[in-house]
Amino acid sequence: MIVAIDGPAGSGKSTVAFELARRLGFVHLDTGAMYRALTWLAARDGVDVEDGAALARLARENPVSFSAEGRVEIAGEDVSSNIRAGEIDRLVPAVARHPEVREVMRERQRSLGSVGDTVIEGRDIGSVVAPNAEVKIFLVADEDERVRRRSADRPETSADSLAAELRRRDQRDAANTQPANDAVLLDTTDLTVDQVVVCIAELVEARR
Repeated sequence: MIVAIDGPAGSGKSTVAFELARRLGFVHLDTGAMYRALTWLAARDGVDVEDGAALARLARENPVSFSAEGRVEIAGEDVSSNIRAGEIDRLVPAVARHPEVREVMRERQRSLGSVGDTVIEGRDIGSVVAPNAEVKIFLVADEDERVRRRSADRPETSADSLAAELRRRDQRDAANTQPANDAVLLDTTDLTVDQVVVCIAELVEARR
């Protein structure tokens, strides 16, 4: 079974997907981490983030993988910590916007998601990466709550800066952040992580 979780930045995708996968005993596939890993490798190797063809070639030659413990690996390196750096935050949108890069990454995501019960989270998961997923969820939250969540992860950045960053990212990612026609829309603004996970887990059990 595949559970596809989509939504904009700060909607709770990663936290919810990780906890849901843990509770269900599913594999957790963080597609955002895959783009971050590629961005880290491009920065390390001096590949221009504006060169889509070069980035796609880099992605194809260095497929991202996940260890049994969930560590993110690329080119023989464990980059789980490296990919959360502020510089990666700044560069990853430029890398992810290239259609040729997204195509290579989608192929890899489908391959990783085909091995068994998997929770896949990111953007355009339910509509493009896993259109046949048995459960499709689209998470949303209001801007204030999304900023609050981002602030918890990046306390050194002001709320105003984070809000402006989220608006820019929403605009930039709009084409790849649309719910699938058969996705369940879930507003997480006033819900705890546990409440969201329980809600999705019930949907999973109902569709087994």
